[in-house]
Amino acid sequence: MSGSAPQGPGLARAGQAPLAGGAPATPMRWVPTLYFVQGMQFFVVMLIAGLMFKNLGVGNDQIARWTAVLGLAWAIKPLWSPFLELARSKKLIVVAMQYLGAAGLGLMALALQLPHWFGAALIVLFLIAYASATHDIACDGLYMGALDEKRQAAYAGWQGAFFNGARFFITGVVLKLAGYLEGQMGVFNAWSAVFAMLCVLVALLASYNARALPGALSSPPVVSGGAAGVAAMLKAVVLDFFRKPGIWRAVLFIVMFRFAEGQVQTIGPLFLLEARDKGGLGLTTGQVADVYGWVGTGAFLVGSVLGGWVTSRLSLRRAMPLLIVAMGVPNATFYYLASALPQDLPHIAAAVGVEMFGYGFGFVGMILYIMQAVAPGRFQTAHYALGSGVMQLGFVFAKSISGDIQLAMGYQHFFAWTIACGLPALLLLLWVPMPRAAQPGAAA
Repeated sequence: MSGSAPQGPGLARAGQAPLAGGAPATPMRWVPTLYFVQGMQFFVVMLIAGLMFKNLGVGNDQIARWTAVLGLAWAIKPLWSPFLELARSKKLIVVAMQYLGAAGLGLMALALQLPHWFGAALIVLFLIAYASATHDIACDGLYMGALDEKRQAAYAGWQGAFFNGARFFITGVVLKLAGYLEGQMGVFNAWSAVFAMLCVLVALLASYNARALPGALSSPPVVSGGAAGVAAMLKAVVLDFFRKPGIWRAVLFIVMFRFAEGQVQTIGPLFLLEARDKGGLGLTTGQVADVYGWVGTGAFLVGSVLGGWVTSRLSLRRAMPLLIVAMGVPNATFYYLASALPQDLPHIAAAVGVEMFGYGFGFVGMILYIMQAVAPGRFQTAHYALGSGVMQLGFVFAKSISGDIQLAMGYQHFFAWTIACGLPALLLLLWVPMPRAAQPGAAA
């Protein structure tokens, strides 16, 4: 989510946003497609790209390092999000970034056919990543501006459902298709075909959203003072953030909370694809799609819902140790898989289901920590965006070093190392600021 402030366009009636032509539109006409495209662009860069590079013969160290660099787009997006308020409309930015993302996907199909395909693919993925991060800012601002608070809450579930639906689609359908095509036309041609299909799909959704999204493609800017005024406000927001009591302890806690996760979530899928004579499980692309796209994503969603419910019953302060332990479940699960090296797919799928359930259950702890302990204050929305950026930076740092560590240690010792990496976050609980107002039974 971005730190974009809601713009509050005039609505035909509460909860109904006007189309470009002026007729009211129910949010169900545009919320699903808006957040489905948001999720598609994100998961192409942060999930699919690494698996594709693995199948194309790139080493784990290069995969981890370069996909971490791409992930910086979502970490630093709060730095340019205020300047998007100078644009004519959020809808214009959303539609433009969706078309730019579609163009990037088409360029990926071409880049994989070039002699120096790896460098070309990274350049194109860089374009897609920054278009996607900018799209995130604008689409969240559009959502908040088009709907009143009651409707924002009412459609938040649909928002999350279609974002994660894109995860199902990318890992369960697109990855499965790539695996099938690899056997029919070769790895490079298969992935070129997949990206060409994604290009067409995103372009069609962008064309639909150009008509269905609320508001007009052209409207007057709402920010006074121009870029200088926005820059002054951004400076005030950042300075206020780092003057909060205990903020540096909170930042350290956020980084350490994701230190093990960033390593495991980068290397774990590559371990599934790695050949057995190199210490991996030797799954095919299609099998990884089944394991991660369907079993894993479903378990993640169930874990997320249950983790939020448990935290709402206990309060964040009391639930946090349990949430941190849950974040260690993926580390222990992959250590087990690297030690036992099971060969039957149901066994592996069950383990990945446990891994992703623990990941989903524990991850809500960091989201709620930023909301309740870091964001409150004068610039709550902007500080939530900054806290989320810090969280992503911690993930990117861990991701960037994971490949080198794994190659130095081997898979089994690497996953044992990640178990140890989860312990500092537990120790920091004795020291970090926690929300004061959280009460058992309160909504998280």
